[in-house]
Amino acid sequence: MPDSNLQSNAAAAPAAPSVVVVIPFYNGSAFIERALRSIAAQSTPAAEVVVVNDGSTAEERAFLERIQPQYGFKLVNQDNGGQGAARNAGVAASSAPYICFLDQDDFYLENHTRILTEAIPPDEPRWGYVFADLWEADGEGRIFQHTQYNGPDRRPKHNLLAMLRDDLFVLPSAALIRRAAFEAVGGVDTQFMGYEDDDLFLRLFRAGYTSHYVDKAVTVWCKHTGSTSFSMRMNRSRFRYFKKLAQALPDEPDFKRFYLRDCLMPRFGRYFVGATIQAIELGDENLPELRDILDEYVAIVLASPVVRSRTKFKLRVAQALAHRGSRGLVRAINVFTKLPVIRRLRP
Repeated sequence: MPDSNLQSNAAAAPAAPSVVVVIPFYNGSAFIERALRSIAAQSTPAAEVVVVNDGSTAEERAFLERIQPQYGFKLVNQDNGGQGAARNAGVAASSAPYICFLDQDDFYLENHTRILTEAIPPDEPRWGYVFADLWEADGEGRIFQHTQYNGPDRRPKHNLLAMLRDDLFVLPSAALIRRAAFEAVGGVDTQFMGYEDDDLFLRLFRAGYTSHYVDKAVTVWCKHTGSTSFSMRMNRSRFRYFKKLAQALPDEPDFKRFYLRDCLMPRFGRYFVGATIQAIELGDENLPELRDILDEYVAIVLASPVVRSRTKFKLRVAQALAHRGSRGLVRAINVFTKLPVIRRLRP
């Protein structure tokens, strides 16, 4: 005969928080089943799984439809709008109060959802998200390292200057976001196809939502050359994000807050110069567009009255090299100085 005390204890046990997992999908048949298997293997199951097909080919869409019965996910099809638009669509197609994202080429460790839901603060009305550590791997899922948060500079940041100066390094695949907070800030800004994560978490911070870090790995982040991080699309998005921040955060001299000089230039400037110099060396077809980005960046910096003259001069030299330097000249400078050009010319 069943023990009545055990029955009553089981009945009184609180239900696990209801979580939706949203996967943006774009021609990702090589990876998606690994991601879906990791969701199915969770010690705390997700209440909903939504895969958003973001304008993939007909063959890739047919692949999703073929595996849908096996994995039991909700499929949303839309025209290609980028990962941010796909995430917004997946959230809109679900109802769970807590949101987890998973990139198609990443995968969860077995206790991902349990660890993150257990970290939800019980008595904090302004919390926005919780996040955790992650493992890094190659495209095949072979582990490269077991942590990404090796020092205090990679830990959670609780002031605006630090969040602007450094990569926030909150991976959506290793985070759980409160739906009410996500919707309150308008979800993901779809103008970005890269840096949309930083933008979202920064807006949550600016809106008064708090974050909590769990010092355990919950996700495997798979890096490979097909990732958005290595594309021209990322270069464009990086510059859009830089301009959004520069426009939204004018300097505040009374408080000695010089956002462009002290935060945005150290973080982004080396990319705008470096990508252009590298494109010259490689004979990249995107060189004209990269030169245009660099020119606009230089104009923004030169207009600032607080940036040092020496820094402006170095930036002008880099700009001149970007427009007049040949591939041979760039290579020669690299060889004879024994240092990358970018280290000598960046602000």
